[in-house]
Amino acid sequence: MAATPPAYDLAIRTDEQRIRKALAGAARTPFWLEDPGRPAPQPALNGSTDADLLVVGGGYCGLWTALIAKEADPSLDVVLVEGNEIAWAASGRNGGFVEASLTHGTENGRRHFADELPILDALAAENFAGFEATLTRHGIDAEFQKEGVLAVATEPHQVDELRAAVTGSTTFYDRDELGALVKSPLYRAGLMQHEGAALVHPAKLAWGLKAACLRLGVRIYENTPVTDIKDQGATVRAATWAGSVRARRVALATNGFPSLLKRNRLLTVPIYDYVLMTEPLTDAQVREIGWVRRFGISDTSRQFHYYRMTSDNRILWGGYDAVYHKGGTIRPEHDQNPETFTRLADHFLRTFPQLGDVKFSHAWGGMIDMCTQLAAFQGRAMGGKVAYSSGFTGLGVAATRYGATVMLDLLDGKDTVRTRVKMAKRKPLPIPPEPVLYPAVRVIRNAIARSDRNGGRDGLILKAANAFGFSFDS
Repeated sequence: MAATPPAYDLAIRTDEQRIRKALAGAARTPFWLEDPGRPAPQPALNGSTDADLLVVGGGYCGLWTALIAKEADPSLDVVLVEGNEIAWAASGRNGGFVEASLTHGTENGRRHFADELPILDALAAENFAGFEATLTRHGIDAEFQKEGVLAVATEPHQVDELRAAVTGSTTFYDRDELGALVKSPLYRAGLMQHEGAALVHPAKLAWGLKAACLRLGVRIYENTPVTDIKDQGATVRAATWAGSVRARRVALATNGFPSLLKRNRLLTVPIYDYVLMTEPLTDAQVREIGWVRRFGISDTSRQFHYYRMTSDNRILWGGYDAVYHKGGTIRPEHDQNPETFTRLADHFLRTFPQLGDVKFSHAWGGMIDMCTQLAAFQGRAMGGKVAYSSGFTGLGVAATRYGATVMLDLLDGKDTVRTRVKMAKRKPLPIPPEPVLYPAVRVIRNAIARSDRNGGRDGLILKAANAFGFSFDS
């Protein structure tokens, strides 16, 4: 008897004409950024200025850093500079999954932080609670919904893996039970994570944090890229295109973009992730798939998909491919990948064949910062006047807030639980430079695909990489 092919076997594809019809006319821009509430950008910095704290980068990590610093000390003069507009990069392009984990999941946490996992879990819960409390305190309408995240098994071996992962905060569903939550012919089982998981409108979150910062007196300059930082003894000088900022302390929140610290440039690599967004589903279509609650979903393959419902009944569908462009380049044209869009549409239609006439309104991509431990790291430079946090690897919506608190502790010279854990003291293994990196990534991606086809069993390449402390995922 022949083995059943994987649910997302690349050798099998939905009808090509059906895929082309579903993608026809899809806007190649992030859906989230089209919201009518999008604020106008703040003026660029023109000239020189001084600050107590300079935050470089206006994504989540930078915004959280500026907001928390200003809340703690209203007299502090805080300047935040963003090279483009707030929310234009990962903070306005992601899927909006808010997960408490600081370690990219329990399995990865055991691999890299086994002896500190209880501490990190406690810090994660504290950070998640602080995240929610901040939205309430500042009246930030980020469409925050705390319905949990459902992990689904689409392959036989994943059923036992989900069953073994049951804890007091999860509920296991077999194939028949799962139909009460959401219906797909590919689902074999599911595990609902009830705590430490939510969804947001990602751009509204960034814009809300920006508005809160401005209300508290943070000076924000958009379209102001920093080109260099220099240690000037008691201060650090950051050069911009049309001026400079001199600050006593600097927090670097540039994430996947080349670090302003040369020592960190081999610690992260830009990886592109891609998503589709459907047109709003009708009530009848929602009933067809039975997905009426606002929880997120992800499958449990190494090359995994993540998906969620929006407030107007669209389905965001992303993941699977994680694309590294040769040379680690970050370019606007990389935001488009027709091959990946076709693959995602195919996988969507296999998962929800009930929605066969669905059309996608948007298709876009964006860059995330990946490091070899798949979890963020923090540290200091320039005699403690500079702190940094990077390497969130696609799980940064909540973890960036934690990174901000660590940077502020480090800049204040505080001895806290956050500054004593390995994340703040040990760097991930460096990523090989070109010309080695591009072929190495292709080898690893092929090994991950083979693992999914082979019942989740890692081959020699992945085993060797894990033995040396390199973690990989899609």
